[in-house]
Amino acid sequence: MSGLQEKHALVTGGGSGIGWACAQALHASGARVTITGRRLEVLQAAIGQTADMHAVVMDVSDEASVQTAMAQAVQGAGPVDILVVNAGIAETAPTAKTSLAMWRRVMATNLDGAFLCCREALPDMLARGWGRIVTVASVAGLRGAKYTAAYAASKHGLIGLTRVLSEECMGTGVTANALCPGFVRTPIVSRSVQAIAARSQMSEAEAEAALSGSNRHGRLIEPEEVAAWVLHLCAETAASVNGQAIEITGGQA
Repeated sequence: MSGLQEKHALVTGGGSGIGWACAQALHASGARVTITGRRLEVLQAAIGQTADMHAVVMDVSDEASVQTAMAQAVQGAGPVDILVVNAGIAETAPTAKTSLAMWRRVMATNLDGAFLCCREALPDMLARGWGRIVTVASVAGLRGAKYTAAYAASKHGLIGLTRVLSEECMGTGVTANALCPGFVRTPIVSRSVQAIAARSQMSEAEAEAALSGSNRHGRLIEPEEVAAWVLHLCAETAASVNGQAIEITGGQA
């Protein structure tokens, strides 16, 4: 597959799960890809000897780290044409038992981090007259769910940020869209399955089935399904898709 030659795509949280699936898909389409994350060894293990794929350490919750990492990425592969904002964490608790520390931890990664990365990448995109920002939000950003106060609020905020960017960039050649998947087969979901099984009478298979049932088609979404949407939104034929929150849940909300 081809079509993104000479484009530099940066994927935050790119070492596993949805981020890694996006990185692989973008690379297969011809892009130079930079993946970021907090642990260099994880990133390097993912990319191996893959040509035109680079690893840069970035803690999205830290402004200085984002600025340094973005500068390194630009130095290594050129201005960022495609930004996939994927880095995120999921912590759950009843609202009455959600600590301020947990709230701020989730917001710092899921929302502050997205803002910082977009802010750093945007000037070059606007100067070049072309860019694609794809934020990986969640169906939790479209509707509430029990025990997800911090997570759902962060993802609602991420969709809001994405829509603001789409309005500010209207007519510039830069688009911004959000993807809102349900439960995806990722390490985060695997940890959730293990946690549910540990505190209940369920087996891990039963816990996974319970989560899968939240998706309308009754199965976990594969990371490659989300990555396919990233590719679509990066194509020239998607230039008129802007400011959208695209639900990937196997059915209607």
